[in-house]
Amino acid sequence: MSGFLPDIANWALRGAGDGNNENNEETVGETTEQPTPDTNPLTEQEMRARRLARMTGGTPPAAATMEGVEATPPKQQQGGNEPTPMEEVVVEQDSKPAAAAKPPAPAVPVQAQKPMLERPKAPVATAKHEQQVKKKKALSPLDPARKLQKKKELLLKKVLQVVLSGGAISDGTGTCVAVDLGGDTAITVQTVAEILASRLSTTSYVPSSQKLIAYLGSCHKRATEELRTLKQQKESKQIPELEEILLEIKAQSISYAASTLMVPDLFDAGKDGTTQLAKCLLSASTDIGNSITYGGTTKASSSFYHSLCEELLTQDAAAFESVIGEAVQYLVEALAKIETVLDGTEGGGLVVVSALAALCLHKKAALCLTKLPNFLLPPAESNVSQERVNPPQIPPVLPAGATAQQRQFFRLMQAMNRSNNNNNAGYLKRSGPALEKDTILGLVLRLGCPRDSPAVTSGFPGVMASMDSVEKAADSQRRQLKVYQDTCNTFMRSLVTAGADARKQVMQWIIDAQLVNVGATAMRPDKAKVSSTPTLMNMSVVLLKLCEPFMNKDNEAKAALIDPGFVASPKDHGGVFATSGDDLVPRLGETTDADAAVVYEPKNSFIPQCFFFAARSLHLGIVPLSAFHHNLLRNISHNAYMLRQRNADYHTDPNFGSLLSMQRANEVTLYLEDMISSTLRFCNLMAQFILRLDAPDLGRLPEHFVDDICEILMFLAKAKPKFLAGHEYGSIFRMVVKLLSPEFANLVRNYNLRAKLGDVLYDLYLPSDLQDDRHSGKVPSTVATDPLSGGLTYLLSDTTAQQTLAPSLLLLYGEVEHTGYYEKMGHRAHIASLLKYLWESSEHRSAFRRITANTDSFIKFANGIMNETNSLIASIMEKLPEIRQAQVQKANGPEWAALTDEEREQIGSRLDDNEEEVKRALPLCNKTLQMLGYLNTDEEIRNLFMLQSMCTRLVNMLLHVLTKLVGAKGLELKVDNPEEYNFRPKEMLRDLCAIFALFAKSPVFQSECAKSGYYNSELVAKSVKTCKKLNLLTGDSMEAFSALPEFVAVAAKNVAIDDALIVDAPEEFLDPVVLTFMEDPVLLPTSGKIVDRSTIAQHLLNDPKDPFSRKDLTIDMVEPATELKDRMTAWLADKRAQRDAAMDES
Repeated sequence: MSGFLPDIANWALRGAGDGNNENNEETVGETTEQPTPDTNPLTEQEMRARRLARMTGGTPPAAATMEGVEATPPKQQQGGNEPTPMEEVVVEQDSKPAAAAKPPAPAVPVQAQKPMLERPKAPVATAKHEQQVKKKKALSPLDPARKLQKKKELLLKKVLQVVLSGGAISDGTGTCVAVDLGGDTAITVQTVAEILASRLSTTSYVPSSQKLIAYLGSCHKRATEELRTLKQQKESKQIPELEEILLEIKAQSISYAASTLMVPDLFDAGKDGTTQLAKCLLSASTDIGNSITYGGTTKASSSFYHSLCEELLTQDAAAFESVIGEAVQYLVEALAKIETVLDGTEGGGLVVVSALAALCLHKKAALCLTKLPNFLLPPAESNVSQERVNPPQIPPVLPAGATAQQRQFFRLMQAMNRSNNNNNAGYLKRSGPALEKDTILGLVLRLGCPRDSPAVTSGFPGVMASMDSVEKAADSQRRQLKVYQDTCNTFMRSLVTAGADARKQVMQWIIDAQLVNVGATAMRPDKAKVSSTPTLMNMSVVLLKLCEPFMNKDNEAKAALIDPGFVASPKDHGGVFATSGDDLVPRLGETTDADAAVVYEPKNSFIPQCFFFAARSLHLGIVPLSAFHHNLLRNISHNAYMLRQRNADYHTDPNFGSLLSMQRANEVTLYLEDMISSTLRFCNLMAQFILRLDAPDLGRLPEHFVDDICEILMFLAKAKPKFLAGHEYGSIFRMVVKLLSPEFANLVRNYNLRAKLGDVLYDLYLPSDLQDDRHSGKVPSTVATDPLSGGLTYLLSDTTAQQTLAPSLLLLYGEVEHTGYYEKMGHRAHIASLLKYLWESSEHRSAFRRITANTDSFIKFANGIMNETNSLIASIMEKLPEIRQAQVQKANGPEWAALTDEEREQIGSRLDDNEEEVKRALPLCNKTLQMLGYLNTDEEIRNLFMLQSMCTRLVNMLLHVLTKLVGAKGLELKVDNPEEYNFRPKEMLRDLCAIFALFAKSPVFQSECAKSGYYNSELVAKSVKTCKKLNLLTGDSMEAFSALPEFVAVAAKNVAIDDALIVDAPEEFLDPVVLTFMEDPVLLPTSGKIVDRSTIAQHLLNDPKDPFSRKDLTIDMVEPATELKDRMTAWLADKRAQRDAAMDES
């Protein structure tokens, strides 16, 4: 390194080396005696005179030079050996020596001067000889010394863009700078620094397109390329000297660049050195060939930038940090001006982030970046974190000439804005907005294609545009977003690979980002508290990419390093997976004190961090965005419907156009194929991780891990099923089966989550041709197919599913009662389809019987079926007549036109609601009746339905449905386009009568029919007649159903006799809820009341509390009222004895 400017100047004047040694060398061919070296310091003129004498080979007399007397030219040797390249350097531009400079011939012996006789030559021969001589002279190469000198000057011209004043090479292009070394044109390793210093000090020619740092970087690159070329040449011994010069050029380029950055006023052109460095990094992505980060090899350490960083670190580590900090600040300021990835400000976000990634190619520079004050948010416990940032508010200006109505609207908007500003005044310095506005990584990740950006929405064609044109516009934006995200991944990877300290800072930023964005999962996130959607999505993308190495099958050993103890270690997750407080993250199982005692000692700490933070990031980014998009699509559909109802043109409606633009912009981010692919592979990794957990570890797992897998898969299955192709789903299937199995059923306590597991089985693993609610295309068949089973689906091939899935789904059918009225209908429709598919498989038939081993569970399931059927049939029979009435009104043109707009809108809205509910309810009603039919073909299951607590409800439900289908209101069940609603009354009647036929021969069933208030002998007889007429039942089924009325008539007589016995039964024998004679009295420990078991069992299906005390109660807690039962039995026996005696007497 040359040092500072005074040293550079003194060094340059002395020839970049020891002047005495250099000037005391003997010159080949000199006839004068070399003077004694002068030990006194030389002046500038003396130094130049010495150099001139050395280069010309003459004696350098100081006095003569000082007086301007021309030195004697060197004498040429004759008859001796040719000088070697290192002994003589020819510098003249014209290879022919001047006549005045020709030295006198040396003295030779007399005999040597004796003239030689020459043979006369013909004139033609002489002319020919002269041509040959000229040709030979023209083709003969320069002597080695002159050739070497010329090569050196050519190197200077090509590499440094410099020509020497008085040298053999001139600048014919006008791109080079002439450097005057005082007449000295000798080029050695020692003179390189002087030449470069002179070039950098020149102010007469500074290319506007290339500043000092860029110039030095290009010199370094050109020197590297020339070195590579030289190494390919092996014939010349001049190469080592040229290599030394090129290596020196590289070294001095680095040295001067470092000096310029540390001492900005060293050269006039380097006063803004750090800015120049930042601009060089900005150009790295647009001009890779001339990039200062490109060294001509695959090793980053060979680049100008890397060498510059090393030089700065060697000289002054503090200066290095200052330079990197200033360069980063310049880039960050440029990045803050950019709004989206489509924005070309400052070259665009891609260029700026590429520059940051290039800066971090040196690990110490990356570490320095992570230690800057604006890398992290202020700590949560600091006072700064509670400070508020209030951005300036620009008040709207009322346009000139506004009407009174416009002024009134303007005042209203001002009031609304003031209200919003009061409720949403700025943001805290530790918050989601602060994360993306005040931190380096936040500024990087905040860029995307936001749905509220005009730059994004304006890129799409109008409402009337074709889908092809819309998709082309979306693909164009996706490509730009994809490239930007890839650059973000490169930047993030360079940070985490820069060492443990840098990685720790990055992980702390991720922890802060996830802590301040806990509110991102809300239906309407508070923009003053959470980051924007692009920030959260990009954070998900970069974390998914960090997980890539252990998402592949080839790296299962790395995936095995994911330690579940991470979520139980607050020290490591930083509070992201808190088990208490406002930021609590619910777990799959109950949180216990044992969780706090879990020891987390991972073999690898980085892999668990990446995995768990990526999983959390999905919950905050992709999952909320998919939910928002789903609701947005529903909103668009509803708006289109309402506009049609008003006969308005939705193509010109501004609100509809705004919603449609938002949808298109949303889909740019959400349907990025690379991101979806990474997400699906990560979901598979999560499933593999869950499969290897035992119950305790699984219970500590955040609940949203499983929930997010379900949400992502179900969203894609409905919205973009084609994206599901090409991935493996066996692990996810086995995870679902595991969590639904009896072993883990109590662990997964959330009924909504368990219901989603069933929906995943339906959406992904049930063959698409068996699904009846597919609207956006079919899920690829490869998703449901087990590749190792020869074409069977996972539902049929998996051995664990064959053992546990059918009982699990039967249990789940009852549990979804707690998910909500409308939600449970969809869940049960899916479960019913799955059960039917499994029932038809011989591999699963034995598993269905397994539920009969647990009577309580079966009762829960069966009651769920009957509750559902009663509710559905009541709703359907209420809505279908209303639908029919509205259809008739709309079909009557004059009557419909006579109604007011408000009346028409009310009728249309009501019709829409009714149609929606019927379309949701009828499929489930059909499937439930079918399920009751095929399940009861098994005798063991049929016997359970004949239990005292079940049979009454079964009979009442069946008769209720029969009344609705065949009774007096049956004629009203006519609607236009019944298939649109899945309304198939004949099929419903067939399925219903088939169930009656299955139970017709059971005395218990006959007796309950006789007792039921819904039973009507004429109704049943009419149903039998209809079945025969329409050929709905055949064979034994028709015969059994036809015999039912006669069986019930006999049973009715016996029932009448029994009822007469209990007419005067004591009140304590009657159920206090339904006031009927109790068959199986039980004590409720939570209230002390006694009720019939069937009554409390039915109640607990809908409400898990004691109906009298409202305390928590389960069916397992009730106790048999043995003493009361004995007294009831004795009383009833006595009554029967009295009756029998009375009959004997008569």
